[in-house]
Amino acid sequence: MKKALGDITVVDLTRVLSGPFSTMILADFGARVIHVELPGKGDDSRGFGPHNNGESGYFMSINRNKEGITLNMKAEQGKKILKQLIEKADVIVENFKPGTMEKLGFGYEDIVKYKPDIIYAACSGFGHTGPYSKRPAYDAIVQAMGGVMSITSAKEGGEPTRVGTSIGDITAGIFTAVGILTALHYKDTIGEGQKVDVAMLDCQVAILENALSRYFTTGTAPKPVGNRHPSVTPLEGFKCADGEYLIISIGNDKLWADFCNLVGRPELIVDPRFAKNADRTKNHKEIKPVCDEIMAERTSDEWSSLLEANAIPFTRINTVDKVANDPQVLAREMIVEITHPVAGKTKLAGVPVKLSKSPGQIVKAAPVLGADTESVLREIGYNAQEIKELADQGVI
Repeated sequence: MKKALGDITVVDLTRVLSGPFSTMILADFGARVIHVELPGKGDDSRGFGPHNNGESGYFMSINRNKEGITLNMKAEQGKKILKQLIEKADVIVENFKPGTMEKLGFGYEDIVKYKPDIIYAACSGFGHTGPYSKRPAYDAIVQAMGGVMSITSAKEGGEPTRVGTSIGDITAGIFTAVGILTALHYKDTIGEGQKVDVAMLDCQVAILENALSRYFTTGTAPKPVGNRHPSVTPLEGFKCADGEYLIISIGNDKLWADFCNLVGRPELIVDPRFAKNADRTKNHKEIKPVCDEIMAERTSDEWSSLLEANAIPFTRINTVDKVANDPQVLAREMIVEITHPVAGKTKLAGVPVKLSKSPGQIVKAAPVLGADTESVLREIGYNAQEIKELADQGVI
């Protein structure tokens, strides 16, 4: 089957999370991704647990489908090899602090001199312009700076809380992949490459969605409201008779009427405090105890059966083990088992974008350190003796 990105070669100079996540997306759809790591040490994330037979589960989860080589980019011979790789590539991706690649002689302006159609993607904390450009950044830093933590907490008005997954890095990785694909399309139509500059902070601002609109409309900065939605009511967790919680999402007035009829409280439909979503949201403090009382009348199993049968959106709050074994998740192939040459059988999250004619696929595990160095170097003209000398010199 022809892969959607099967004709694209990517030189991947990224490490840890945001950059590798973006190149993983490209690799899942068939791009040839050559992941470059430091000789003897590798990507920093190889040191992150959990480990299986010495191989990092963290690293394996975001570097599947890639080839792996080692290269000292500071050595002159290493620079020569990197240039040779770039000359044969369509895309180069890096997530160093701005200025690092320029010092090595591989900034965008350096590369376009000999590879004018290159797509150069740079993912950094704050981007390549602006007063914060040279600052280092990590996930929690941009979650805090970008406002996401300020609207996240377990309870209304509670302590600012980091989102449990690394959305600072992951959203930047996704947007970087989008930027690369957009630039590839432009290149296909116009014939020109370009620089893709993605900042983690920018991406956090981009996903603030209604928090920004609320601020611009009211002039007041939104605060945490716990697990409820700030603009849709009721949409939050409710405790059932057995002590279990269900999340219920009443996204429009018709669903509200259906819910009220289902629970035997039709009078709530015409109650002026609750008739429209805006009314329910404004009067949240009054509607919450009413819904609490209703939900406490039955167990979570009883409510699950009733709500599902009547098409009311709801869910239990699944732990990760339940997610990993959920029949819908499994049916959509979102848990995939592959065999790693060292770690053995390993399960990973699958490919979330389903294409009908050129689907993404996990075809191989993440490479062990330097697994493809020799084959890649042979491909660009190095013989066995030269490769041995490069290894002896610490270049690879």
